[in-house]
Amino acid sequence: MLSPDWPYTRVVLIVALVVLVVALVVRAVTKDRTEYQRFKRFERTRNRQRMMRRWLITSFAFFGVAAALLLVLAWRYVGIFLSAVRATPPGRWLGALVAGNGFIPGLALGVAIALVIGTVVAIYLARKSADVPTLGDIGALLPRNRAELYYGFGLSVNAGLVEELLFRLAVPAALFGASGNVLAAVLGSVVLFGALHAYQGLPGVIGATLIGAFLMLLYLCTGSILVSIIAHALIDLRSLVVIPVLVYGVQRVR
Repeated sequence: MLSPDWPYTRVVLIVALVVLVVALVVRAVTKDRTEYQRFKRFERTRNRQRMMRRWLITSFAFFGVAAALLLVLAWRYVGIFLSAVRATPPGRWLGALVAGNGFIPGLALGVAIALVIGTVVAIYLARKSADVPTLGDIGALLPRNRAELYYGFGLSVNAGLVEELLFRLAVPAALFGASGNVLAAVLGSVVLFGALHAYQGLPGVIGATLIGAFLMLLYLCTGSILVSIIAHALIDLRSLVVIPVLVYGVQRVR
């Protein structure tokens, strides 16, 4: 773990972040978009399941390893970053809210209500049209049978875990260590998370950016990465498990 007092810490973190961004760009250009376009043309569930299985394994390996390596370098900045956020005027305001009894339960209740309302609206709209309304081009990802539903569950939980560890825990800490700027750390990680979804088109990038900002707010309010992991997983489960089950009954299709 790099010490904030070591004179070359900032340089090492900058290099690590540049390598990460380059790797993400290369992955997005050469892998994500190409594989998703191929996936959209698949008709046989065997081919779809094979691709889903590959995504599950490679995303866990890529994002999980990236998060672990970056956290090894920037771990000491995790607490420093949170303290710096709380020292800003917006951070002090949020801190006062969190200190009040009932804020965290109220926040959890609000998130739960938003997810339920969003799911109900999506189900209603889906039953009125041929397609499930989505933020971005993710319609092809929706499971079509029970076997694919298992992969939808796995992909949702995996994304909640490894993407939150990388984009809400590791990247902001590393960005803060490299720049010393809270705003750069927050915005940089949110924008990078949104850009990761370029294969879904512009609506997907915008939607992912907004979701990333919301998850970042959860993390900063609670100081717990577990909260954002659970929220992220629930958001994805809503799209890849709950809606396919309630709208299309895919759990009954073998």
